[in-house]
Amino acid sequence: MIFPAAPMLSLTELQLQRAIWQTNGWRLVFTNGIFDLLHSGHVSYLAQARALGDILVVGLNSDASTQSLKGPKRPLMPQKERALVLAALRFVDYVTIFETPTAEALVAILQPEVYVKGGDYAQKATLIPDESRLPEAKVVKSYGGKVVLIPYREGYSTTALIAKIGETFFA
Repeated sequence: MIFPAAPMLSLTELQLQRAIWQTNGWRLVFTNGIFDLLHSGHVSYLAQARALGDILVVGLNSDASTQSLKGPKRPLMPQKERALVLAALRFVDYVTIFETPTAEALVAILQPEVYVKGGDYAQKATLIPDESRLPEAKVVKSYGGKVVLIPYREGYSTTALIAKIGETFFA
């Protein structure tokens, strides 16, 4: 088996790394999501996120938290496979899997300088975070971090991709 360049770390391991990054003055960028069926929208989003700092850590929803958010038929790929695919991207430095529906606890512990999400988490027609749908934003603001929403690319979603596959092959 070929292993990806980006290590998959536990929260404890990330905390140890975080101390090193802070000592070196490195800017941590953090994002999170399900990343089921990785597509070009994800790739573009992650590349843009990485450009905002020195280290990009991706929090990956576990299979259980994905099911709680998306229903019993998701994820399509198990968490270990999704993590391997993310870790193989050259602009992802670290991947960690978390069990909760949101990444509030991870954000509170790691305190990234920049927290990134897609523009689909914005208030209508703005790039201002909708804190009712993005509870991590409140945590980031509490310690003085920055929340950045990357513009959403319409039509680039796993849900849309699943629908297209269904229509193309099973209709």
